[in-house]
Amino acid sequence: MKAIQMPESIGLVDCQRWDLQDHLASLREQFVLPRDVIYLDGNSLGAMPKAAAARVQQVTEHEWAQGLIGSWNHAHWFDLPNRVGDKIAQLIGASPAQVLATDSTSINLFKVLSVALCAAAKASQTRRVVLSERSNFPTDLYIAQSLCQQHGMTLELCEANEIAPRLQQSDVAVLMLTHVDYRSGAMHDMAALNQLAASVGALTVWDLAHSAGAVPIQLEADAADFAVGCGYKYFNGGPGAPAFIWVNPKHAETWAQPLSGWWGHARPFAFKADYQAALGVQRYACGTQPIISLAALECGVDSLLAASKLTPDASHPMRALREKSLALSTLFMRLIEQRCADFGLVVVTPKDPAKRGSHVSLQHSQTVPSAFACSSAYAIVQALIARGVVGDFRAGDASAPAGSSAHADLLRFGFAPAYLSFADLWHAVEHLRQVLQSAAWQEPQFQQTQAVT
Repeated sequence: MKAIQMPESIGLVDCQRWDLQDHLASLREQFVLPRDVIYLDGNSLGAMPKAAAARVQQVTEHEWAQGLIGSWNHAHWFDLPNRVGDKIAQLIGASPAQVLATDSTSINLFKVLSVALCAAAKASQTRRVVLSERSNFPTDLYIAQSLCQQHGMTLELCEANEIAPRLQQSDVAVLMLTHVDYRSGAMHDMAALNQLAASVGALTVWDLAHSAGAVPIQLEADAADFAVGCGYKYFNGGPGAPAFIWVNPKHAETWAQPLSGWWGHARPFAFKADYQAALGVQRYACGTQPIISLAALECGVDSLLAASKLTPDASHPMRALREKSLALSTLFMRLIEQRCADFGLVVVTPKDPAKRGSHVSLQHSQTVPSAFACSSAYAIVQALIARGVVGDFRAGDASAPAGSSAHADLLRFGFAPAYLSFADLWHAVEHLRQVLQSAAWQEPQFQQTQAVT
C-alpha cells in the first residue's frame, strides 16, 4: 500500500476510506480473530491462520494416526524443515537451501555465535570482544555471556549511536544485534553495519525476531554473515513455533556447529558412530524435528507469501506488507499525538519510516499515586486489554543509564499488516484516550502483575 495522505485531523471516516482502498484487506480473512478484540500484539505472538487447525488435524489424525512412521517418507516429514526454510528464505532475501526451520531462536543463536567466535579466534588473536547493544533481547545477551566465558572473550554493550565508532576499534571480533529493537522498535541499517564490520574484519550475527515477516530483509544482498529468527511472531507459526537459521554460504561448510546431533549428519540413517557434517545449512540441524509445530509454521509463512500473490510485481515479497505496516504505524503515532497529547504519552519509536520496524512503543511520563503497586505503563496496558485492545508491556532496566533506550517502561503495540485494519487503530486509540482520561488504569485490578506481561 503506497503512502497515504493523512489530513491534519484524522477521523474514523478517513480510516474506513483507507480500508476500502487497501488491496491487502482480503488477507484478514485468512486468520482467526476473536470477536470484539483489536489485536496489537502480533509482534509477540501472531494470530492463528485458519489453515493451521486443519493442517495440524491432518498431521495428527491422518499422517500420524494412520500413516504412523511411514509418514516420514510418504508425508515428506523428513524434508519439512527444508521446505519451510525455503519459504522463509523468500521473505528474508536468501536463496533456496540456505535456510533451515528448526529449534528455537536461543538454540540457533548458540550455534551461529559459537561458529562466529571460533572463526574470529582463528582469524585473529587480538579480536576478543563481542559487541552488542544494551537493549538487545535478553536471551541473546545470556547466550553471548555464556559463550564469551567459554571462549575467553568479552561481551561489551553500548548504545545504538555508539555501535559504529566502537566497531571500528581493532578488538571487536563479532557484532551481534537484533535487527529491530524489541523494546523501542528502532531498526538498524543492516547493510551499512555489515559493510563496516567486514571492512574491519569483524563478523555479524543478526537476530531477525522482530523484523522477519514485517520488514523486507536482504541477507545475501546486504552481505550478512549469520542470522536467526523467530517463527511465532510475524510468521504466525503458533506459540513456541520453530525458529529459523541462515548462514552465509561462504561460512556454511567452513566450521562445524557445536550441537552436532544426528539430524545434522550427512547420512543420519546410516547410523555411523563417527559424525560427518552434512553440506551447507543442513549441518545446523541437531535433533529430531517437531513435525506438528513445523506444519503449523508452514501455514503461517504461507499466509505472508499470499501477499506477494496480490502484488506479483513487487520487488520483494514483503514490499506490500511493509508499505501497509508503515502506513499503520504512522497513523497510530499521528492519532496518539492528536487524541492523547494531554496524558503524558511520549512516542519513543523513530518517526523516520526507514528507522523503525513494525511496532510502536510509548512511554508514560505522568506522575502516578505514591501507593501505586506497579508501573503505570503496565496498568494502562492491562486496562486496555480489559477493553479488548491487546498490546503488551516491557519493563525498563533500572540499572541502565537514565535516559537510555533500555531504562524506560514501555507500552508496546504491534502492527501485523496481514490482519489489521486502519479502523482498528482508530478504535484502539479511542479506547486508550478513554482509559487515560478517566484514569481507569489506576483501578486496583489493573495493578496485579501477572507472570507474562
